[in-house]
Amino acid sequence: MKILITGSAGQVGRSFQELAPGFKNHEFLFTDKNELDILSEEAVRQFVKHHEANCIINCAAYTAVDQAEGDPSEARLLNVRGASILAQAASDVNALMVQLSTDYIFDGKACRPYNESASTNPLSSYGRSKLDAELEVLLNAKRSVIIRTSWLYSPFGHNFVKTILKKGKEEQRLRVVYDQIGSPTYAPDLARAIIELLPVLSSGVRGEIYNYSNEGVCSWFDMAVAIAEMAKLPCEITPVLTKDIKPAAKRPHYSVLDKSRIKNELNMDIPYWRDSLRVCIERLLNNK
Repeated sequence: MKILITGSAGQVGRSFQELAPGFKNHEFLFTDKNELDILSEEAVRQFVKHHEANCIINCAAYTAVDQAEGDPSEARLLNVRGASILAQAASDVNALMVQLSTDYIFDGKACRPYNESASTNPLSSYGRSKLDAELEVLLNAKRSVIIRTSWLYSPFGHNFVKTILKKGKEEQRLRVVYDQIGSPTYAPDLARAIIELLPVLSSGVRGEIYNYSNEGVCSWFDMAVAIAEMAKLPCEITPVLTKDIKPAAKRPHYSVLDKSRIKNELNMDIPYWRDSLRVCIERLLNNK
């Protein structure tokens, strides 16, 4: 399979780059905005056709959740328009379109993990743009899969783990919310799961949705405490309510994803969040 990866400089894209040498039966085409402008219909169509890609994994996204509240059009441009253009290009050559989505499409009012058929109700501009991106892919791609994930982190780019590591060395006390509950996702684990999913999908797959995150449940406070313990940070972590932080964008207070489907279909053992977190922290502390 010849796989086009967009947004290859991001967390998941970089993870795919690391894993690619281990999957000799696939050929990967890694692009970021400098190599391929996903907002140009003609550029995308020509690139996909020229390189004969038969799978597109869209890792490109506007992910500045709070900034999106002040500039929703920018978030929609990359997340919705970009996904639509890629889906149409995939449809032109009957390629499989894989779209990454988020737990922010839910309102967090559930009391049990969200499965793939759960009702959506995003609370933020970012969440709405990602839900609309799903709809564009489902509408325009002949063959499509949506992968919903949550609380993404990795050794690459900007993320919660790297923020806590940095601030934990600079500040004596950190305030972290404890009333947002979810499941962290280590980007390399997600990338591997997607690659392993591809051969399982039928040639006529359309509109399938899968959830993926690491196993276990925690709050952002719990995760911050775990980071501090593993990295032996000297700071104190103080739990606070979301209303005390007053973020620009509303977040779901509960967004745990039910992963039964992907585990059953792949017979997959998903790593526990603390185990993957330790792997990431060790990499970051050793500058790997």
